Amino acid sequence: MKRRGLWNLKWAGVCLWIFSPGYAQINVSGSVTEKNGAALPGATIKVLKKDSSFVSGSTSGLDGSFTLSLPPNQNYFFQFSFLSYRNRYKNVELGNQPLMLGNITMRESAQNLSEVEVKTTQIRGEQKEDTTAFRADAFKTNPDATAEDLVKKMPGVTSDNNGIKVNGESVQKILVDGKPFFGDDPSATLKNLPADIIDKVEVFDKMSDQAQFTGFNDGDQQKTINIVTKKGKNTGQFGRIYGGYGTDERYNAGAVINSFDTKRRLTLLLLSNNINQQNFSVSDITGAMGNSGQNQGRGSTQRTAGNLLTGTQNGNTATQSAGLNYSDTWSKKVTVSGSYFFNYTDNENKSGTVRNYFTGNNLVYTENSETGNTNQNHRINFRFEYAIDSANKLTITPALSLQNNNSGSLLLGSNSVFDNVALSRSDARSNANNLGYDFSTGVLFQHKFQKNGRTVSLNLNTQLSERNNDGDYYSENIYGDTTSTTLNQLFKTYGYTKKISTNLAYTEPLSRYSQLQVNYIPSYTEGKSDKQTKNYDPTSFAYDDFNTSLSNKYNNTYVTQRAGLSYKYRKNKLNLGFGTDAQTSSLKGEQTFPVTFKLDQSFQNILPNAQLNYKFSKTKNLRIYYRTNTNIPTIMQLQNVIDISNPLQIKSGNASLKQTFENTINFRFGGFNPETSRNTMLFINTNYTDNYISNATYIIKNDSVIQGFEVKAGSQLTKPVNLNGYYMVRGFFVYGFPVPSIKSNLNINGGVTLNHTPTMINDVLNHSNNYATNGGIYIGSNISPQLDFSIGYNGNYTVVKNTVQKQSDNNYFSHTGTLRVNWILLKRFVINSEVSHTLYNGLNQSFNQEYLLWNAYIGYKFLKDRSLEAKVSVFDLLNQNRSVGRNITGNYTEDYNTVVLKRYLLFTLTYTLKKFKDDSTFKTDEPANVFPGRPYPGTHQPSSGPN
Repeated sequence: MKRRGLWNLKWAGVCLWIFSPGYAQINVSGSVTEKNGAALPGATIKVLKKDSSFVSGSTSGLDGSFTLSLPPNQNYFFQFSFLSYRNRYKNVELGNQPLMLGNITMRESAQNLSEVEVKTTQIRGEQKEDTTAFRADAFKTNPDATAEDLVKKMPGVTSDNNGIKVNGESVQKILVDGKPFFGDDPSATLKNLPADIIDKVEVFDKMSDQAQFTGFNDGDQQKTINIVTKKGKNTGQFGRIYGGYGTDERYNAGAVINSFDTKRRLTLLLLSNNINQQNFSVSDITGAMGNSGQNQGRGSTQRTAGNLLTGTQNGNTATQSAGLNYSDTWSKKVTVSGSYFFNYTDNENKSGTVRNYFTGNNLVYTENSETGNTNQNHRINFRFEYAIDSANKLTITPALSLQNNNSGSLLLGSNSVFDNVALSRSDARSNANNLGYDFSTGVLFQHKFQKNGRTVSLNLNTQLSERNNDGDYYSENIYGDTTSTTLNQLFKTYGYTKKISTNLAYTEPLSRYSQLQVNYIPSYTEGKSDKQTKNYDPTSFAYDDFNTSLSNKYNNTYVTQRAGLSYKYRKNKLNLGFGTDAQTSSLKGEQTFPVTFKLDQSFQNILPNAQLNYKFSKTKNLRIYYRTNTNIPTIMQLQNVIDISNPLQIKSGNASLKQTFENTINFRFGGFNPETSRNTMLFINTNYTDNYISNATYIIKNDSVIQGFEVKAGSQLTKPVNLNGYYMVRGFFVYGFPVPSIKSNLNINGGVTLNHTPTMINDVLNHSNNYATNGGIYIGSNISPQLDFSIGYNGNYTVVKNTVQKQSDNNYFSHTGTLRVNWILLKRFVINSEVSHTLYNGLNQSFNQEYLLWNAYIGYKFLKDRSLEAKVSVFDLLNQNRSVGRNITGNYTEDYNTVVLKRYLLFTLTYTLKKFKDDSTFKTDEPANVFPGRPYPGTHQPSSGPN
């Protein structure tokens, strides 16, 4: 008892010392602005003593505000600095109460130059901490160019069918002046924001809100572009309205209207066409047929995009969409942003597939299909930030997506071996009506104690998904030469997923350079799935024969308890962090129909993490990340029910699946030299997974009964299984630099990828090794706004090798070369031509593997300000357009082709609206900076992720 009393006395002493007035620190806050009152984000604030010794420092936020915590009852010397602005200094006498410094006004350090000619390479950007900022006026674009046209000219930026990439990584988020724009849809922003209102483009890795607050990287990072708008051009109305009609009843119409002022910004998007312009993101396509897995890695509280299937649809699509984006500052304490997006698509697609399996009998599956579907999607997201006071902040981020999808398909499929010896054939049709929603919300509370570096934060996330599907399928199936079956069924499915997770984090400074974090992350996930199938009864002429074998009811829950300890050290050029989490989890499943069984699995994991950031100089740095995480199977993978929507390729779940354990290492070295505008990045990513969820494929050689359902010989059965030995290694480099002799920018990229995937084929373990190399070059002109051209080339070579079925080894090559020219003549005429050549070598010989796509238009600009343009455009002048490609899995290689749009002509009128509050300061044909070679003022988005 005496020892316990002494222990309690010591702890009481520690608590009194921590919360004593002498240990407390006082907040000093204010804001940094320009002469006109505009905020200056990223300004540097240094606090010195009278002997010039450094005390503390910080940078201003996106709204120009700053807060520092300092020991009370002392005198300090504040220094405020910002690129191209005069330094400001202020003596501060701090007592024992919080102090507001108000607005610190910065003035540009412009000097009057007489008879001085400056000849030097224009500074195109700058490196500030972990952010690379490019000056927009250093890259020439046409007057009507979009933000996408601009960013593609910048070092390290490439573009493909999957969107914009920076140094090989896909851009996931776009901010405009630091605020979200159309949620997480980069396409909507880049395609609809005009280039001539952009001052700078900042590139960085944005951490989660909680990680930015604590300073500890949780692995939840998004490659982000922040578009900084020009002063004078960020206040007013601008946009465009267009409409066109052409041959084959093709049409294209829409509008982009922006209304910006100092605080409030509104953007309206309208789109209507039947020429395959699908201006929406992945979350506008219904995923009513499935549910995604839950990531239980470090950063497991992140909000997923929803259980959605695919992005842009193949085939021919008519699209009707409308979007509204809103951001505003309601008061000094409250800022909001949000968007609503509606999308309706009507898609028709015809496709052919040839699939070669890695089996000893050279199994080949061929398929020809016709599909049609209509999809309606409503997507709403909102962000509410409330700065309660200088120490407390609340952020709420709800999101809702509603989907309604109706689809139908016709399918002709066959399995054959060796020399086209038929095993089975199927003629099937199906229809489905799918309704679903995804709802998520995040609530983040942040509190800063008086001691600098001591914080506590609580992040609560909820996710709800629900699916209701009903439909029918009918098939006539032939096995061998004599056996035939007919399936005629109705089905209904219901799926539901609920997840609640929390992240409680506390940080404590250990010294001037080090900090400790303790966090606790519990989560609860619940899933339900119910499928009912009824056969058609020819005697009653009704679907009243309940099919027990193809019906199922299954519930599961996944509960985790996770706690961790992390350490961070940062001094000079070194930023080092490491930690580990202990996690215990349980996965319970219960099937109540057609047979009853229960699943009860428990897991204990140690999840280490580490990161290293070393800055060799202001422009070069090295970053290494190591992460571990676990993933559980989806409820569709766990549900042990037969799927016979394609009778030749039957699928089943596996209730015995275990969670996976992933190890990921990222290595990045790179930088940007502002003086030469050279950008370099080397990226290496590796992943090794235990209990990898792969597929086991069985070729049914004899008539069998599987889970109560009779499966004929000549069919295939695929089910998920856990296999060890999966790993992936990917290396990628980007090198970009200007070429003054041709007034252009050059980007060179290349990479290698190795996927080692374990699979089971007829109970034989096979490892499929996929070796892929790629390289590309992109030249973007920087001549003048009147002449804009680009030349690009990308080549890919892939080799597939198997450890068991070596006769299935193969390789193929593909390349795409592009040329684009946009030329404005006599300020009125516009000539545009885009040519791309695509070649595949090694695909199935039944596909045409080479084609040339040529699009062109000629236009004329009317009215005094040339705001009205009339143009005649021709798509696919040579009438060669097609879509072919290859997919590679651990079980097979798949070649495919799909029907695409062919040649058509379109006449279009476009009106461009540009009405700014102060338009006299800017000229679209000349750089805004009159002092070439001097760094341009820029903003900085705090981040600890690499570029």
